[in-house]
Amino acid sequence: MASDGFRPLDDKSLAEYIKATPSLSSKLGNQIDELQIKEVGDGNLNFVYIVTSPSGSCVIKQALPYVRLIGESWPMTKERAYFEAMALKEHGRLCPDHVPEVYHFDRAMSLIGMRYLEPPHIILRKGLIAGIEYPLLAEHISEYMARTLFFTSLIYRTTTEHKQAVAEFCGNVELCRLTEQVVFSDPYKVSQYNHWTSPYLDRDAEAVREDNTLKLEVAELKAKYCRHLSYIYFDKF
Repeated sequence: MASDGFRPLDDKSLAEYIKATPSLSSKLGNQIDELQIKEVGDGNLNFVYIVTSPSGSCVIKQALPYVRLIGESWPMTKERAYFEAMALKEHGRLCPDHVPEVYHFDRAMSLIGMRYLEPPHIILRKGLIAGIEYPLLAEHISEYMARTLFFTSLIYRTTTEHKQAVAEFCGNVELCRLTEQVVFSDPYKVSQYNHWTSPYLDRDAEAVREDNTLKLEVAELKAKYCRHLSYIYFDKF
């Protein structure tokens, strides 16, 4: 365990953690001996566990102090979990029909426990790729965006409330920096984290690096992201 109380959890230690955490164990009917735990994270940043019992379920997400895909050589603050939990709670308050409920947040452990949407629910991205039509998608997305954007804007909030919220989320530096780096910077220059199929795509990669018009357009998008979007961003599964 680190000096700040953090320790990464695995299947066994997560079961013990849930047993000692009433806000989570109660969602599972306190049937800790019958838990089924499955790690489903995409491997990029976080650990994500689906936890089920005969009487309930939840999702546990834990942020690591580094980029999981790379390892400890690429450190990253665990505080990103705090900003995600704050955003989920606020958006859940404003639009509870379309945001998973947060059952538990442990800042020291960088751990969020939230509602699990059980099958037949699947990740929307996978459904769209598979060609599934969602007739209510536009209605639900627009309701979510309208409520969360309006009630967190200066149209609704006082300037004091708005500035306090912006100041709080401006602490979400590291994850935003990662997006700035891997989306808006690294692909257009020589970087140790760039990879492509060589030698077959060498010329394509070089063409991107030497395209000044493209880099100017990307720089403008990066500036817009940094000015208007980055402080509210939190990482997906």
